[in-house]
Amino acid sequence: MPKHFMDEYEPLLLKDFEDSKKAKFPSLSLVLALCAACIGGTFQYGYNISIINAPTAYVHDFINQTWKERFQTDISEDVLTLLWSTIVSGYTIGGFIGASVGGVLSVKLGRKMTLLANNIFALTAALLLGLSYPAGLFELLIVGRLFTGINAGVAICVQPQYLGEIAPTSLRGAMGMGTSIFITGGILSGQVVGLKELLGREEYWPILLASTCIPAFLQLLILPWFPESPRYLLIDKGDEEGCKKALKQLHGAKCDQEWEDISQERNNLAGLTAKKPWELLRDRSVRWQLLTIVLLNAAQQLNGINAIYFYADYLFKQAGIPSDKIPYVTIGTGACECITALTCGMLIERLGRKALIGGGYSLMSICCILFTLTLTFQDASPIIPYLSMACVFAFILSFGLGPGGVTNILTTELFTQTSRSAAYIIAGSVNWFSFFFIGLVFPFIVIGLQQYCFLVFLVICFSVALYIFLVIPETKNKTFLEIQNEFNQSPNNRAASRADGVGTTLLSTSSI
Repeated sequence: MPKHFMDEYEPLLLKDFEDSKKAKFPSLSLVLALCAACIGGTFQYGYNISIINAPTAYVHDFINQTWKERFQTDISEDVLTLLWSTIVSGYTIGGFIGASVGGVLSVKLGRKMTLLANNIFALTAALLLGLSYPAGLFELLIVGRLFTGINAGVAICVQPQYLGEIAPTSLRGAMGMGTSIFITGGILSGQVVGLKELLGREEYWPILLASTCIPAFLQLLILPWFPESPRYLLIDKGDEEGCKKALKQLHGAKCDQEWEDISQERNNLAGLTAKKPWELLRDRSVRWQLLTIVLLNAAQQLNGINAIYFYADYLFKQAGIPSDKIPYVTIGTGACECITALTCGMLIERLGRKALIGGGYSLMSICCILFTLTLTFQDASPIIPYLSMACVFAFILSFGLGPGGVTNILTTELFTQTSRSAAYIIAGSVNWFSFFFIGLVFPFIVIGLQQYCFLVFLVICFSVALYIFLVIPETKNKTFLEIQNEFNQSPNNRAASRADGVGTTLLSTSSI
């Protein structure tokens, strides 16, 4: 190649290389906005799942003591079990309520303001949980857990929307993984704080349960410094100046591509308003997207991850680990899931969503088979309990690799702005109902099938993996409009669109 040609084009090639390199990494402002949204969002969700385990025995004693003071008799075992189940299940009931209202609030108040307002539930819960013991009212535990559930339900509905809408297209998957990373970080933090060396002792359990106020205060201090979702500002509110200012703060001066994508989506959605859940359910043009998120959100709770954690303590004991050391080994499972979520965040923009979530469910299917075999032949050899432990960690790794993180990302990506909030209400309701259902039914499944219960989870994991590979398109590096068009171009959706008289293909910009 002539030297003068190289001299002329070398600066341009270097500039393109530097721009492409910069596109692979988020700005500092974007990373801080992610942390601010997640610390009081899905971190709370994970934290409140795990901290309730450590003080179980102490709460039982408190309920019995309070009952005896009131009625001068010990509480019966059945009533104690009922009250404890009510305290635990209050979280899932609250989550269902929160998911139902979260999408509505995100349209009325905006994504950022909903996350900030959501801290009212967390602070109220912390106050009630902390006062329960001094006031001698175990009823406050029930109401407090209900409020923590509402907080978690709103967060799991609104936070992924916020992250998906502030992220550039090329980083949407990695940013979306913040949801999973902070959930697992919350679970791990709750396990650590619940150790006896910290707040896991009897005299500290009210403080442990009330510590949910700390992430809420942190979010209230940090999140106000960051902007509202640019897509919400332009598409929902028509605020062009606010959108440009938000994009500049989040992405820096070079945000022309994101502005173009958002403007294109606004033009395609002109005249349309945010849909209600029942309107979305009636829209046959998005029925495959709806079926996908319903299936994936149900499977996220019904795939056997809860069964793995249920069997973990038993397997650790079988492997000869002393009972007083098991909480420390359990922290290893939390750390394992957290590390996997971080790994998934680094891989998602390279491998894509479909490969990670489909591969995750495929690996979980294999683990279900191996786990059934090792539990069946648990006493055949001293090495079998260790193989079972290996299956526990392999299953958790497989879950964290795809299903644990990619599910929420796909719920964001499969819908455009006017449908996304309603989609999250439906997805969140399904997720929380499945959470409640598995908690209610799982003990009976274990009693009836024992170790063969994993054959049920095998069928679920394999069926979902097959559906993912056959139906779901890859969404990596595609705009929301391009993803919508790809679904609309499938034979089933074209037929549905013609039946509804909606045959329009959305205009979209080229993918990055």
